[in-house]
Amino acid sequence: MRVAAFSIKPYDTSSLAAASVGLPIEWAWFEPRLDRHTARLAEGAVAINCFVNDQLDAATLAILAEQGVKLVTLRCAGFNQVDLAVAARLSLPVVRVPEYSPHAVAEHTIGLVLTLDRRLHKAYNRVRDGNFSLEGLLGFDLFGRTVGVVGTGRIGRRVAEILLGFGCRVLAYDPTPEPDLAARGVTFMPVDELLAASDIVTLHCPLKPNTRHMIDAPALARMKRGAMLINTSRGGLIDTPAVIEALKTGQLGHLGLDVYEEEADLFFDDRSSSIIHDDVFSRLLTFPNVVITAHQAFFTQNALDAIASQTVRNLIHFDRGEPLEAVVRA
Repeated sequence: MRVAAFSIKPYDTSSLAAASVGLPIEWAWFEPRLDRHTARLAEGAVAINCFVNDQLDAATLAILAEQGVKLVTLRCAGFNQVDLAVAARLSLPVVRVPEYSPHAVAEHTIGLVLTLDRRLHKAYNRVRDGNFSLEGLLGFDLFGRTVGVVGTGRIGRRVAEILLGFGCRVLAYDPTPEPDLAARGVTFMPVDELLAASDIVTLHCPLKPNTRHMIDAPALARMKRGAMLINTSRGGLIDTPAVIEALKTGQLGHLGLDVYEEEADLFFDDRSSSIIHDDVFSRLLTFPNVVITAHQAFFTQNALDAIASQTVRNLIHFDRGEPLEAVVRA
């Protein structure tokens, strides 16, 4: 079975190749993102494999189906990049990796919180410059702080558990509250109440029409002045220009991002010798109380191994005509 894999990096080829040793999978590696302009590269493939910033819109899916592609596999949990209604109409099943390492993303989330709180990014650079002053590095104890977790799926749940270990008061919002978390001391409440009560808000929900820009100007106004906002989920959950205005006024005190709404043209490539033309992103980089990582929260060896294993399992089930796991439906 020939599989065309897009948005491929060396670490992807290594993990996918290792997971498919001895199996009837012939990989075709393509570094470019999948979209309507690159879809022709999949000619001759039975299945495609893609990542978070590939664009599987109606035009792209039509080209893939026309070329004989029979399966779309995602090596990620999110699926907002796929037009699921069109995929269903074209009889193109879409499968994903629903769980790879919730620990990886959860631990990175806490890393962003601690970095912003204790100004570790500033302290690191100071010491390297021979500046050992502590002025401007004053942080706060996480113990006793109120943290709001928006979304308590696998990752949000793990974040809540870690925060409980720090001695935080943990609030949560989820359409389906977790009785087990509630029994352990997590208080579930409506999202507006959570925003108003939290010193730190961290987002762990999927990007859907009803969650796009859920953190907008009115939501930011409801938050405590000087609160911290963390997003390791999907960039589109945040209205970035509104966040910039809140940073400028001091309404938002700290911002930690591992995702960005327009990241497709930035992340996963070395652009250190290029001019960044995204003025919104460039503005974010000017704030001393903002820390941005380039969608690396998932990036542990454990997670890569799990992603590769589930991806190969999805492909083999399809090749054998067996029931598919982790099917995404419209």
